[in-house]
Amino acid sequence: MTDRLLPSLSRRRVLAAGAAILAAPAVLRGRALAAEPLRLSWNAGAVCLAAVPLALKNNTFQKHGLEVELINFTGSTDQLLEAIATRKADAGVGMALRWLKPLEQGFDVKISAGIHGGCMRLLGSKAAGVNTLLDLRGRTVGVTDMASPSKNFFSILLTKQGIDPVKEVEWRQYPGDLLGLAVEKGEIQALADGDPLIWRHTKNPELVEITNNVCGEFATRTCCLIGVRGSLLRDNPAAAKGLTTALIEAQHAVYADPVAAAEAYAPYAPKFPVEELAAMLRSHAHNVTPVGNDLRQQLALYVDELKSVSVIKPHIDSAKFAGKITVDLA
Repeated sequence: MTDRLLPSLSRRRVLAAGAAILAAPAVLRGRALAAEPLRLSWNAGAVCLAAVPLALKNNTFQKHGLEVELINFTGSTDQLLEAIATRKADAGVGMALRWLKPLEQGFDVKISAGIHGGCMRLLGSKAAGVNTLLDLRGRTVGVTDMASPSKNFFSILLTKQGIDPVKEVEWRQYPGDLLGLAVEKGEIQALADGDPLIWRHTKNPELVEITNNVCGEFATRTCCLIGVRGSLLRDNPAAAKGLTTALIEAQHAVYADPVAAAEAYAPYAPKFPVEELAAMLRSHAHNVTPVGNDLRQQLALYVDELKSVSVIKPHIDSAKFAGKITVDLA
C-alpha cells in the first residue's frame, strides 16, 4: 500500500465538499457554546480515531467554543446509540457498517459527518493459496465479531465478485490475539479486522493483504461517522455544529501530519511504536470527510450494499433512510 492512496484531485474535491462547515471557526472562536463539557464517546482501541485525542492535544475543541470529555465506550453499538439518545453521551464516533443496522430502530441520533476512509483489511494465507477474493470460495475467514464492520464490508466485496458470503464462505469468530494462530493451525485461510490489531499480521510473510476498504470504488467513501444526539441538535445546534467542525478539522490535521496524530494517540496503543501508528494513519484516508448530500449519497450506497448481504431489510428505501438519519449542519 502506498502512503497516499488518494489522488490530489480527490483530495481537492473532498475538501471542497466540507468547505461550508469548516468556515465556522472564525465565527465560533473564543465563544463558549455549551455551559457544560460535551461528552464524546469513542473506541480508544481504534487508531483510525486518532483525530479525537489530537483535537484535545491541539485545543481544537476549545477553538470552536467547546470543552469535551471523552468516554471510552466498548459496549455494543445498540448500547452506544441508546447512550447518545438518552443523554448519557452527547455524541459519538463509530463505523458506518456498525451503525447503519441499529439506526433502523429509530434512535434519536443523527449523523452529521463522515470522518475518514479506510482501516479494515482482509489477509489471506499464502500456504492455502488464498491471494484474491475469488480464492475465498469454500474457505473460512476468521473475524473477531460475527457482526463486525469487517465481516459486513468484505461480505459486500465477495457479493460484488459473485460469491455468496453466507453459503460459499464460512466465517469463524476468534479473539483478536488468536487469529494468527488460527491461520497457522489451518483452521482459517483468511482473517479480517481493523487497525491497529490487523496491522501486525501485515508483517507476517506467510500472509498477503488481499484488499482493504480504501481501494477502488471505496477510495473516497467514508468509513467512520459522527453521531449527535437529537436533543442537542434541537437545544444547542451551534454546539453540535462546533463539535462536528472541530472533528473534521482534526481529521485533516491527521492527514497533514500523521506523526503528530500518532504521538497524540500513542498512549492508547502502547504496544505499537509511533512510527507504525503513523504508517497506519498514512494508509487510511483521513481527508475523506463528507457532509450534506455527499454524506447522504455515501450512506445510501452502504444501505444498498448491506441489503445485498441480508443485513438491512430489502424494503428499506436507501435514499430516504440516509436522509432520515443525517443532519446537514453547513
